Amino acid sequence: MQPAPASLKHKIEYAVFLALAKLVRALPVETASNAMGWGWRVFAPLSSRHKRALTHLALAFPEKSPEELQALAKGMWEMLGRVFAEIFHLDEIASSKRITLGDSFRKMLPADHRFVAVAAHQGNWELGGASVVLAGAVPAGVYQRIKNPLVDAYVRELRAKSYPGGLFAKSDDAVRQIIRHVRRGGAVTTMGDLRDNGGIAVPFFGRLAPTSPFPALIARRFGIPLFAGNIIREPGVRFHIEIMPIVVPKTDDIDADIAAATANLHKAIEDTIRARPQDWMWAHRRWG
Repeated sequence: MQPAPASLKHKIEYAVFLALAKLVRALPVETASNAMGWGWRVFAPLSSRHKRALTHLALAFPEKSPEELQALAKGMWEMLGRVFAEIFHLDEIASSKRITLGDSFRKMLPADHRFVAVAAHQGNWELGGASVVLAGAVPAGVYQRIKNPLVDAYVRELRAKSYPGGLFAKSDDAVRQIIRHVRRGGAVTTMGDLRDNGGIAVPFFGRLAPTSPFPALIARRFGIPLFAGNIIREPGVRFHIEIMPIVVPKTDDIDADIAAATANLHKAIEDTIRARPQDWMWAHRRWG
């Protein structure tokens, strides 16, 4: 499916976006990340989405005080601001010593480098593909289009270098492309924590959340490992990345196997978020 033509509003938004991108790219990556993180931490809580984030945090952590929830929400905004700035320096971050892979990363990968790795929107999720490349695999990915088609094309170009196997907008054709890529011996790297109204409901922080079964489906269909990625932000725009194996049952009931693997995956993702709740995007309408 092709994106809709750009409207006048899209063009104005894009002009502002390009001006901001030029400014951020001109700054050293640490300066850009610090400045944008500070700006989002200060000003984003004035938006309506801040209230939604606090609601989600309170449901997930009923034991925490209002002050603690506010601190987590502000930390979330800072993280999102940093990610926004860092995407304009993605080449520098991905090709430098700013990414370290945990010992488990290379040890757990299969010899043929066919696997599915699923990350959450935490730390800096834009580095998921780059980390798989560093491990010696050839990832392909699926992404959700940005509403503004001009901004989407710009950001897609920045991301595409981390996905030598192809980066495909979510669609039926993307599924076919991913299947072809796996058959040719490639890996799959994708995000797994967004709401998918056409997916299946799995437990996530004590509530059912509509979730894409796609990662588990690919792993189950091809008999390849399924991993949950854990992207950990460290000081100085540095990142430590680990993977955790996810159990994918293999019985006579394929649908039940996929549902169980999807639930297992989201239990692992929830555990990583609980460890650093300020690093996940609580303002997203994850539960519908």
